[in-house]
Amino acid sequence: MPRVFDRVIVGAGIIGLSIARSLKKNAPHLRILVLEKEPDVGAHSSGRNSGVLHAGFYYTADSLKARFTVEGNRQMKAYCQERGIPVNACGKLVVAMDVDELLQLHELDARGRRNGSTVRLISEEEAKALEPGVGTFREALYSPDTASLEPRAVLDSLKKDLLSSGVEMLFSTAYKGRQGQVVITSQGDFEGKKIINCAGLYADKVAQDFGFGDKYTMIPFKGLYLKYKKNRDDVRMNIYPVPDLRNPFLGVHYTKAVDGTIKIGPTAIPAFWRENYTFRERFRPGEFLEIALREAQLFATNAFGFRDLAFEEMRKYSRRYFIGLARKMVPVDPEGFGDFTRPGIRAQLLDKTTLELVQDFVIESDAASVHVLNAVSPAFTCAFPFSDFVCRKYGLL
Repeated sequence: MPRVFDRVIVGAGIIGLSIARSLKKNAPHLRILVLEKEPDVGAHSSGRNSGVLHAGFYYTADSLKARFTVEGNRQMKAYCQERGIPVNACGKLVVAMDVDELLQLHELDARGRRNGSTVRLISEEEAKALEPGVGTFREALYSPDTASLEPRAVLDSLKKDLLSSGVEMLFSTAYKGRQGQVVITSQGDFEGKKIINCAGLYADKVAQDFGFGDKYTMIPFKGLYLKYKKNRDDVRMNIYPVPDLRNPFLGVHYTKAVDGTIKIGPTAIPAFWRENYTFRERFRPGEFLEIALREAQLFATNAFGFRDLAFEEMRKYSRRYFIGLARKMVPVDPEGFGDFTRPGIRAQLLDKTTLELVQDFVIESDAASVHVLNAVSPAFTCAFPFSDFVCRKYGLL
């Protein structure tokens, strides 16, 4: 007979852990089980995150991202302070290269103000006072609340908190399927009165087992950062370009890590299977065929500019070109770069009916299960208030 729990959570990334935290905080009597196919928490997107705590000015006011980023930034900083986890409150500048980008910069400022984000437009001279080497066209957008942290420190702290509160966690326990309310895994069967799908790269597959998410599929994108080794004070803060607001990627930027190191990136290279970190790692032929055919369709139709994006991302395999994109904003020494960081894969949902990337969080549910289908950036920043919202709105408490 399977063991019975009040709540079974599939996936121990930041969202799965945060939902478990919210459940225990608001309903401590619940018996909760977290299942994770990897040996530890946050093995994929959450643990390979850039570590940037966003400030909430990229998103349209009607989005869940806009609703939770500002408060998520505040709550995550408070959690880190309580647990002694370092945060680098270095801020961010978004810089423009021409008149068109300046107009987009003003749109970001307007979005930020609508969303309650502390942002303001500053002059080129003010920008240089904050970041002496920066180049921008007339103005820049300054976000003092953008910060950085070490994602693994947060994930490990959440794991410790949950275990001490009585949440059970099983690692190396892969989801295999379901029969009614019983989750079938590689380590046995577990019954959940309610099942919560936070499976990240495989959230669509798990959801489809429950009759949800049929209009969606996951398109993975590989993100790489390149470390700058020369001088830690050559860049003081996070420096971003004006993004193309038609897609969810923010462009190559400087990230100032919590320990003061500097890196540029990320790429957004279309991957050919869900955990395609390296050329052969975790290769799955069926997955490769499914994703390659879908990407061929996107390439042929140039849906959401996919063909243009693919060509641009391929150019970033040139180290010189990749560095050149960053140096447009701050002309650091091109010889000062070192190694690439460990790659990450963005679990990005595609709407199969419109062939558009889904830019906001997506949750589907019934009385017995809840499926977090699209928890893309800034999910790490939003995790705490977003999880409280999911627990309340979808009847998990």
